[in-house]
Amino acid sequence: MDPTRPVAMVTGASRGIGRACAVALAVAGFDVAFTARTAKEGDGRDDSDAGGGVTIEGSLERTVTEVEEHGARALPLIADLTDFASLEAAVAEVVAAWGRLDVLVLNAVHTGAGSMMRIADTAIDQLETKLRANALAQVVLVKAALPTMRAAGGGRIIAITSYAATHEPPAPVGEGGWGYAYAASKAAFHRLAGHLAVELGDEGIVAVNVDPGHVMTERMQANAARLGLEGRYRGAPPSAPAAAVAWLATSVEATALNGQTVDGLKLVLQHGLHPDWR
Repeated sequence: MDPTRPVAMVTGASRGIGRACAVALAVAGFDVAFTARTAKEGDGRDDSDAGGGVTIEGSLERTVTEVEEHGARALPLIADLTDFASLEAAVAEVVAAWGRLDVLVLNAVHTGAGSMMRIADTAIDQLETKLRANALAQVVLVKAALPTMRAAGGGRIIAITSYAATHEPPAPVGEGGWGYAYAASKAAFHRLAGHLAVELGDEGIVAVNVDPGHVMTERMQANAARLGLEGRYRGAPPSAPAAAVAWLATSVEATALNGQTVDGLKLVLQHGLHPDWR
């Protein structure tokens, strides 16, 4: 165990952007802790509006293998955004195991019912769940991580936000748009980085929003047609926004972006961080 080796924690890393971020950070020299609900391959279920509960690839055990392939230590943690105690326990376990936490990547998002539903069809309890998971849970994670980061003289918090948080939908759900519950909860989450920057920037805390763009995750590939999104947007691989996250976690230049929002796909193309997928 090398106590000088930096430590990153990625939420929602059993598949998609989160798993790609965990691998990219391992390549960048971090030991990586990561959370998800699915422990074993084959146990994942697509609980989204269009998913129908079908089996979906991805698990903590798979991410462990991919992180360790790059010579990094991996720490898999079961956690659920709707269970705040599990989030606090996950952060505490990282610090207890490795003694530090240098980078926190807030990637996990609530995937259950309500993300891709029109307002008239969205139950209030679904909206409450989205806000709890996509906005309040992120604050729980940050508040759990801040004492360790502040004691160390700084840290980086990278928030995977969404185009839907800052833009109006081009059409209704099913015709190229997205649901209000998802957009509203991500919009609330989007405000977090700016406040952290002005309140804690002088203590070395760097918080940046990453708009990942349209990414063809496993879930998106399976459901694009049913959501009316097929062929509407050019999809990038999850490794593209993950390359942006790794750069933000390690680059001195990234400190100048404190409190800002970056276009993840534009950043990797501008800096030559990832092969052009277009």
